[in-house]
Amino acid sequence: MEKFDLIILGSGPGGYVTAIRASQLGLKTAIIEKESLGGVCLNWGCIPTKALLKSAQVFDYLKNAKDYGISTNDINKDFNSVINRSRKVASTMSKGVVFLMKKNKIKVFDGFGKLGKKNTIVVTDVSKKETILFSEKIIISTGARSRELSNLKQDGKKIIGYREAMTLEKQPNEITIVGSGAIGIEFAHFYNSMGSKVTVIEYLDRIVPVEDREVSKELEKSFKKKGIKVLTSSEVIKSKVNDSGVELDVKSQNGDIIKINSEIVLSAVGIKSNIENIGLEEIGINIENDKILVDEFYQTSVKGYYAIGDVVKGQSLAHVASAEGILCVEKISGIDVSPLDYDNVPGCTYCSPEIASVGLSEEEALKKGYNIKVGKFPFSASGKAQASGKSEGFVKVIFDSKYGEWLGCHMIGDGVTDMIAEAVLGRKLETTGHEVLKTIHPHPTMSEAVMEAVAAAYDEVIHL
Repeated sequence: MEKFDLIILGSGPGGYVTAIRASQLGLKTAIIEKESLGGVCLNWGCIPTKALLKSAQVFDYLKNAKDYGISTNDINKDFNSVINRSRKVASTMSKGVVFLMKKNKIKVFDGFGKLGKKNTIVVTDVSKKETILFSEKIIISTGARSRELSNLKQDGKKIIGYREAMTLEKQPNEITIVGSGAIGIEFAHFYNSMGSKVTVIEYLDRIVPVEDREVSKELEKSFKKKGIKVLTSSEVIKSKVNDSGVELDVKSQNGDIIKINSEIVLSAVGIKSNIENIGLEEIGINIENDKILVDEFYQTSVKGYYAIGDVVKGQSLAHVASAEGILCVEKISGIDVSPLDYDNVPGCTYCSPEIASVGLSEEEALKKGYNIKVGKFPFSASGKAQASGKSEGFVKVIFDSKYGEWLGCHMIGDGVTDMIAEAVLGRKLETTGHEVLKTIHPHPTMSEAVMEAVAAAYDEVIHL
């Protein structure tokens, strides 16, 4: 039995980042992975989807080159090459994690890990060989997978999840996407850009329902302009696979049943935690609503066992899992740390236009009883946005009228996923609206829109 100071079950952006931080803190660390280092994010999620979306962006630019005064002929795409590029990017990043494990002297065990008694983990590799590991500290970071609806069972061929959506051998002429969270919306944008006919079905009354209502409205307007069909307040009642694809019975907003036929249906209705068959029940670790229960420093109900990432409550985002893991292992090492502020976690959706947000929406702020100042600046008034040919969208900021606290920031537009960090940092440092307003922003940049939106909130806007 090999002994370690810390064993991490799962090597996604929670697990591998935690392992590196643990090694930096002097802990003899092991990590267990049943598939590929880097987990879903590097191999099947964040990274390869961004590679697909970059190809879509390049294709869009080429198709619209005449708008920039450039002539092009016979512009087309090779769908298989687009997919292959995405897989190569994922492979490169996964190899990078392999390097980081070696660099930080972290021992990697390939196989399925199951929690055993008395702080042991049994690792079963592909040849069914079992290895027993021991540590007084074990962190569970097994992530999640695509959630299935009972009336939309995935077969991996015609009714698919996100994995299959990024590795299809043939581009579908028509694809229906059920769910309009980040995954559904990003694939809707990708397939629309590639030339597929796209329909998005959302159960709630607006797409990207976790975002500010004005952002949802702006994205729906943009999507419809691009030819994407959007059905909100709609529910898939029944699905039937046939020779040509999938037929869906959809209950519409007015209660009518409409039939939608497409070659492929992508189910993007959320995720399911990977907590089955890993020994939680045998150990006695408490679970509630598909999540492992933990305290503010990720200790489970059983001493010595911790959990982070998609298997615990909180936003299911790669950067959240990484932050949780670092905080957890620093606490284990005796460092004086503060709990994570889940109210200051940025969320990003990489469609076109991009979406980025942090903090309270206008609706949420009012429900909490704040007297607020709201400022909004459209990118149509931005010189950089106009010069770039990307003038869709806006920046919206919400401040508390009494103390000037930055309650929320919501962006939709080109490159806003790289801009949101200003608001996250500002909120972390308890910045006021006047401090943002008096901070010089470079010209011409998209980031000026943040300053201008704040100026609009305080009736000092210049360029509107």
